[in-house]
Amino acid sequence: MDMCKVNQPLYDKLQILESKGKEMDTMGRLKAMEGPLLFWYREHARSLPWREEPLPYRVWISEIMLQQTRVEAVKPYFERFMKSLPDIKALAEVTEDRLLKLWEGLGYYSRAKNLKKAAEILVSRYDGELPASYEELKTLPGIGSYTAGAIASIAFGIPVPAVDGNVLRVISRVTESHEDILKQSVKREMEERLKTVMPKEAASSYNQGLIEVGALVCVPNGAPLCGQCPLASLCLARIKGLTDVIPVRTPKKARRIEDKTVLVLCHEGRVAIRKRDDKGLLPSLYELPNLEGHLNEEEILFSLDVDKADVFPLPSSKHVFSHVEWHMAGFCVELQGKTAGEFLWVTAKEIRQTYSLPGAFKAYTKLIR
Repeated sequence: MDMCKVNQPLYDKLQILESKGKEMDTMGRLKAMEGPLLFWYREHARSLPWREEPLPYRVWISEIMLQQTRVEAVKPYFERFMKSLPDIKALAEVTEDRLLKLWEGLGYYSRAKNLKKAAEILVSRYDGELPASYEELKTLPGIGSYTAGAIASIAFGIPVPAVDGNVLRVISRVTESHEDILKQSVKREMEERLKTVMPKEAASSYNQGLIEVGALVCVPNGAPLCGQCPLASLCLARIKGLTDVIPVRTPKKARRIEDKTVLVLCHEGRVAIRKRDDKGLLPSLYELPNLEGHLNEEEILFSLDVDKADVFPLPSSKHVFSHVEWHMAGFCVELQGKTAGEFLWVTAKEIRQTYSLPGAFKAYTKLIR
């Protein structure tokens, strides 16, 4: 089946047809997206918690959570976060440990820390409210042009674009752009073009419609579902058979491999954790003790400076970060007599409810009972 064949009977009302020999220029093509896109979004928009009540705070939190995270994975986190921290004042006052526990599993923990920093600024300078200004939103920690555009358009109806990876992919295909979408200059140019053509009275639906088409139809992985696309007749990549080469991206550098030995240190019913440095990878988060390289039992006991302990192998695990992979060998170490190192000794319940450990250690934390 040709996945890029347009289901014309279903989408007749959505398609914009060009006269032969009178093809649209780029801006005309972008302008022509408005009607089909808004019609399609009204019919196909997903029901999402932050859409049902698009208050500025809710939009902000959802947009930060959705960075690098699937929509379905975000839903329970969003509901729990809103229940625990219902407004900007509560976010500004929350302890870092509590905040990171609420964020545990979402990854990219700097996002959560920037939320708190921004909330503190909002309380001190804006009476605990997000400003209805695209430019002012961009001055807050953790808010770039996309997030500022999303908050401004969705929560305040301000006609500014919100260009994320979904939008970059859709517009690149529609306009047959061979520019590298990972370049900031390409993103800025697309923002300027969309700002010119987007409807001032429907900024929220327009931006969300583009994002939704990218998420559900012009999908990030796999062939685009052109037969379901409201922009199919406008899309030069579809017309010219270029959807497999557009969008263009610079190949990513190979990730660095790091071998680790992860220890579940047990002593008198408690488990050892420690806090990471406040810089570098996973800053200020708690972790299970770990050692560089894949060590054997003798090397582990020597590193811990203990004479006797019961050591049991645990399953190996791998965790992928953006630029590095951890290949982990695990061991449970039952200490006898004195404890080893400067650790915080906690119960399994405290690990579940109080201390935030990164998902990198999930294969081992789930074994702690």
